[in-house]
Amino acid sequence: MISVSEAKAILQKQQIHRKVITLPISESCGYFLAEAITSRLDVPSFDNSAMDGYAFCWDDDFLKNKEEGISLQVVGEVAAGSFRDQVLEKGQAVRIFTGAPIPLGADTVIMQEKVQRQGDQIFIQKDHLEKGSHVRYRGSQCKEGAVIANPGKKITPGMVSLLASVGVGEVKAWKYPSVSLLLTGNEIKNVGEQLQVGQIYNANGPALEAWLSSLGIGKITTRKVSDDKEKVIESIAKALEESDIVLVTGGISVGEYDFVQVAMQENGVEPLFYKLKQRPGKPLFVGRKGAKMVFALPGNPASVLSCFMQYVKPFLLSWKGDDSSWERFELLPLMEGFEKKIPLTQFLKAEKLGSQIRVLQGQESFNLISFGTASGFVEIPEEVEKLDAGSLVKFYPW
Repeated sequence: MISVSEAKAILQKQQIHRKVITLPISESCGYFLAEAITSRLDVPSFDNSAMDGYAFCWDDDFLKNKEEGISLQVVGEVAAGSFRDQVLEKGQAVRIFTGAPIPLGADTVIMQEKVQRQGDQIFIQKDHLEKGSHVRYRGSQCKEGAVIANPGKKITPGMVSLLASVGVGEVKAWKYPSVSLLLTGNEIKNVGEQLQVGQIYNANGPALEAWLSSLGIGKITTRKVSDDKEKVIESIAKALEESDIVLVTGGISVGEYDFVQVAMQENGVEPLFYKLKQRPGKPLFVGRKGAKMVFALPGNPASVLSCFMQYVKPFLLSWKGDDSSWERFELLPLMEGFEKKIPLTQFLKAEKLGSQIRVLQGQESFNLISFGTASGFVEIPEEVEKLDAGSLVKFYPW
């Protein structure tokens, strides 16, 4: 057995064979950039007004002897999307609107609220005047060719807006991995089927499919596999052919109907580790075959979800290009003290209440009631026996 930290270190060292895809920016949210993005143009691409108001040419000589303010003659207007090719003379102004190009000869905009207008004349008090005010200059956001987004950045709706504004219509991003999900166990039945004595509903499949979907994994192949050695071997072989990552639930212990380990050997899967100093989820197996990764999770739901949260989820996010995936936790205080007797790392279903964490009742591996209110897992380190109320713990939100 190895520790939780050793297992995570092994996974973080694994080489990931990512592929690059090209996406239109409208479909790229959630992906991570595979290359730097540069601006296709100066932004703004022309000097423009930041306000609705009046544009004019600053004239120090004209202002020198004006104690109260200045009067200017309005000679036209410029709306957003239009252009005025007439050069503005000193003593003249144009009505201008937000985003409209600054006319030739003008260099200052006064907002309309600070102007008194009568006919084609405007008066501006001297204390409202500031040279160069309310003008957005060409290239003040970014210059053509400037890097505006670095590789590894997650694409958000805000970034999409930025990319579109600089003329970028598509991006190169890391492709999401494809996932095969194999559910072992003769006792498992789908919701809606009639249960016989000794049978249970399939809780792991829908939970893992939901979690994978929430991570953006769109290509998921799910199969139910009976507890038959040859069928388990065949199913894992097929999953390795068609998917980047294979998840197996159940069949990884040492019972007479647990064939997953044997199937791994038969399919040439190289073990990275098997069995961890943790509860729940001790009999976790992780291996790889070439570029393919295999996670064989224990069968009970608490073990499945805790192992997924701690190992599968960060590995999937890392595959997608998220360099911070292994640090997705918060340090928060416990509402109540906690004691444990076993020298294993424990992952406990917990609820975040404000800025505190409450460990829930019903921590047994079969017990799913607490999952209805839990908002994540708390980690109690292997060497810790007792924690007082207020002690800081790692909280992993769903």
